[in-house]
Amino acid sequence: MILRRFIKKYKNTINQSKDKLKIIIKEFNMILVVGGAGYIGSHLNKEISKKGYKTVVFDNLSYGHEEFVKWGTFVQGDLGNIQDIRSVFEKYPIEAVMHFAAFTYVGESVEDPQKYYLNNVKNTLNLLQVMLEKNVKQFIFSSTCATYGNPVEIPITENHPQNPINPYGRGKLMVEQFLNDYNKAYRLEYASLRYFNAAGADPDGEIGESHNPETHLIPLILDVAAGKRDDVKIFGTDYNTPDGTCIRDYIHVTDLADAHILALKYLERGGKSDFFNLGNGNGFSVKEVIETAREITCKNIKAVETERRPGDPPILVGSSLKAREVLKWKPKYDDLSKIIETAWNWHKRL
Repeated sequence: MILRRFIKKYKNTINQSKDKLKIIIKEFNMILVVGGAGYIGSHLNKEISKKGYKTVVFDNLSYGHEEFVKWGTFVQGDLGNIQDIRSVFEKYPIEAVMHFAAFTYVGESVEDPQKYYLNNVKNTLNLLQVMLEKNVKQFIFSSTCATYGNPVEIPITENHPQNPINPYGRGKLMVEQFLNDYNKAYRLEYASLRYFNAAGADPDGEIGESHNPETHLIPLILDVAAGKRDDVKIFGTDYNTPDGTCIRDYIHVTDLADAHILALKYLERGGKSDFFNLGNGNGFSVKEVIETAREITCKNIKAVETERRPGDPPILVGSSLKAREVLKWKPKYDDLSKIIETAWNWHKRL
């Protein structure tokens, strides 16, 4: 009776103390950004650091750039070595994990599927194993629209059939299925974010897109504008689209980073594990992208028309209505000109 009266009298004080304690504990916890030296991971690392989170970037630098890790703590390690993973969890108070470390070249995945299944699937299982050992139960996964395969309807929603047509997409889908099982069995909470075409660069110009080899359309176009390539190839001009070239949905990399932060906050609030598309919902053809780049750069960008590439769907445009409604995500760079302008400002520095 006395205890009940005490709790009732000092309830607000107790609750306020709990909130303060949560804040203090949170200040000591850190977000592990796996693959945080890469293109999307490095942009996330910047944006989440601006929000006050402390980060540990874990990367083997096979494709990442150490100079892109300008925020948080950098640890060089490999997901293929489970002791490397255990070491970072033992040294730092990890609260949640954001996983970007994957090989992403679709053509290469067809030529060397083992490389992709070992890195993108097996190594992710290593990461999940250590998370369970250390009782870390919040996971943000970098997935892809490639899990859908050839679209049967446009725009693509999360309910679209998942029939990936290459090992890259199949590996990402496998991980999504693992996450569903881990959620049911171990209460591991996750948000799987299915990107469409990531593009653009940090508006401040501190980091940007740098791949070797480069396969993304916008950087290839800008290489021509910068005089680093003679021309850009247009693979197919006879598709059933307004100008005969493929149409894709481009989403700015900073908007992708923002979605990851919102997904983390969603899980922190107790949101249920789920999948979310990330795209602008607008499609632009290859010719439209080239023409927009000509306007932004004021350069005569030479384009060479050639045969179709096998496996290129005519149109890939996603619906992000679910992310907008559930995560309260709203892309800031929904205009192609703005996306290419940030990319060009970065590209001129290379």
